[in-house]
Amino acid sequence: MTGFTLAALRHKDAARCAELERKLFPDDDPWRERAFRSELDNGHYYLGAYDESGLLVGYAGLAINGRAPDFEGSVQTIAVDSDWQGRGVGRALFEALLARADEVAAPVFLEVRTDNERAIALYRSHGFEQLGLRRRYYQPSGADAYTMGRPAAVRQEETS
Repeated sequence: MTGFTLAALRHKDAARCAELERKLFPDDDPWRERAFRSELDNGHYYLGAYDESGLLVGYAGLAINGRAPDFEGSVQTIAVDSDWQGRGVGRALFEALLARADEVAAPVFLEVRTDNERAIALYRSHGFEQLGLRRRYYQPSGADAYTMGRPAAVRQEETS
């Protein structure tokens, strides 16, 4: 990683997250500040990617649901400022989410626009497979989404 660091997303980042949402997802229903604050208040795992000046350039969130040993992970959101796309920010955020899910041996699920080839390639490179299709999932654009999933990683103590 060059030029950015990952750290826990902070409540004070909610306004910047909402700004990025409006910029990146103008044809759909971008999350508002309160949605990000609610996710953080509910204890979900959210990370920010910050440039060298401390500006938030990307974010990602994961919800872990259920009880041990039957946890299940859901990628809630992942986004990278268009000026920072193609520089490894999204990959770093995504890999950090997967590492968190792996800590509790949770399978991970997500939705992705069917026309987002870059994201689909990233997810496939990390073992995700298409599980289904959600027609008109994104509103108000009506764009379709693939549901994708990856099985739980086997924890080391389970193989010993």
